[in-house]
Amino acid sequence: MEMLEILENHPKCTIVIKQWFLDKMLESLNLESLPEDFKESVRSQGINNDKIAKMLEGAPRAMFDVFDSHKVYVDISCLNDKFLWGINNDMNNAVYNTRLEADGAAIVEAFKLLEAKL
Repeated sequence: MEMLEILENHPKCTIVIKQWFLDKMLESLNLESLPEDFKESVRSQGINNDKIAKMLEGAPRAMFDVFDSHKVYVDISCLNDKFLWGINNDMNNAVYNTRLEADGAAIVEAFKLLEAKL
């Protein structure tokens, strides 16, 4: 399943993730020197799902902090040069060749769990 589809199928979770990305983006700017109307403009424009999906595809691990803040704890383990994932100490049986593949598979499940919590 593509990340854009994941975002569209989990609207409550997507709102949380968009807000997290927006907060991080604004935090990375020197907020004291920016006019308040500019900051409000950035907040109101937000970030579209396409951009979020691209970020998730390239770096799904970036979402682990978001999930952690909602007590959805993702764990990636390496065993014999293969990768496995689990959430809240419940390990999945699937094995992946790369960490990126395992990260991506894990956040798909984490989206489902967070959506159900919200």
